[in-house]
Amino acid sequence: MTASAAFAGLAPHADGRPWTMGVLNVTPDSFSDGGLHGDPLRAIDAGLQMHADGADLVDVGGESTRPGAGEVTIAEEIARVVPVVQALADRGVVVSVDTRRAAVMRAALDAGARLVNDVSALRDDPDALPLLAARCCPVILMYRHGTAADGYTRPPGDLLPAVCAFLSERIEACLATGLSRESVAIDPGVGFVGGAPRDNMALIAGIPALAALGHPVVIGASRKRFIGTISGEPVAARRLGGSLAMALAAADRGAAMLRVHDVRETVQALKAQAALRSVGGKQG
Repeated sequence: MTASAAFAGLAPHADGRPWTMGVLNVTPDSFSDGGLHGDPLRAIDAGLQMHADGADLVDVGGESTRPGAGEVTIAEEIARVVPVVQALADRGVVVSVDTRRAAVMRAALDAGARLVNDVSALRDDPDALPLLAARCCPVILMYRHGTAADGYTRPPGDLLPAVCAFLSERIEACLATGLSRESVAIDPGVGFVGGAPRDNMALIAGIPALAALGHPVVIGASRKRFIGTISGEPVAARRLGGSLAMALAAADRGAAMLRVHDVRETVQALKAQAALRSVGGKQG
């Protein structure tokens, strides 16, 4: 149901559950936790709590990718991200940096980040892929259609084949530039193909097809708008139940990593799911 090989130095869990990535946005305007971690000390404390709650890694981002978000300068993004990355890495936390800019990647890697999570799949900055290849740095390549400025839209035609084709092309670009196959994970971009619940759920249902590309599949459905549409909950922070349902469904279909806001609750649910799976259909 999850990864069977190491990625970015993370060993698979003995019980077969996916890795849990804690979301730590050090931004004023992210869709769910914007402004909560603007102070570096609060952000560091939050990241350490995620680690204590069972996060396998913490994803630090300094630029909001919510629909309608504006760009920040590279200098501002670095100023937001680097102190948090360095403090968490110094305390033994595995840190990924959520950025699409090579200069931010470089600064975060120098501060101790172990991998890069790029919503543009290393397309927005031509210096990004050569940098990561030179550093032998693991990367998560994400699909998106459109940009934050235009609010993201559904691609024409069949969604899952389009996502698979795009990610396959980006994988080959990484391999051709010198990244190893073992250093690439993929994310179908739940929430980045427009807001229709059916389309976003199709990406989760399509995890087996994505996994067939031969790389760990990362799913970030936590608190997304489509969960609010399904459940009738307009407040992102109140979508825990729906987020857990999607996390368990993704794990059941073979996701290797789940990107979540509510780490403790998600880890508990995944452990319970794994324990139940180990019992199977046996009768007591």
